[in-house]
Amino acid sequence: MINISEKPIVRRYAKASGSVVLKKGTVELIRKGEIKKGDVFTSAKISGIQGAKEAWSRMPYCHQIPIESIDFTMSLDENKVTVSCALVANWKTGVEMDALSCVTSALLTVWDMTKYLEKDGTGNYPSTEITDVHVDTKEKGHAPS
Repeated sequence: MINISEKPIVRRYAKASGSVVLKKGTVELIRKGEIKKGDVFTSAKISGIQGAKEAWSRMPYCHQIPIESIDFTMSLDENKVTVSCALVANWKTGVEMDALSCVTSALLTVWDMTKYLEKDGTGNYPSTEITDVHVDTKEKGHAPS
């Protein structure tokens, strides 16, 4: 790992987002709360938060960061679910990997909960796709007071 022992503690912020493309019928069942495995939004949010908190254990060079805040949002479009995660920490290194881990964990949970609706006759997912995962914003601020 990179040595960050000499770096000052400052406010760190990162926001990441991404989407999972689904069939229109699947999105409608999410909207109605009729997915067999349960509430997709709640499950994805819990998974996303867990993903953010565990980023350091999933990526060997990622530092464990004392996350102070996670703002998680999800929205439904006609054929996709979009997730956004914004994190804050006062620490020596950034939180963008944690934000990305939050987003991808949530998107994978959406896929897992809806895959029975997305499979074709061969068990494949011809129209399901995780897309547009990226860091929207990364900020490094002043030292905490």
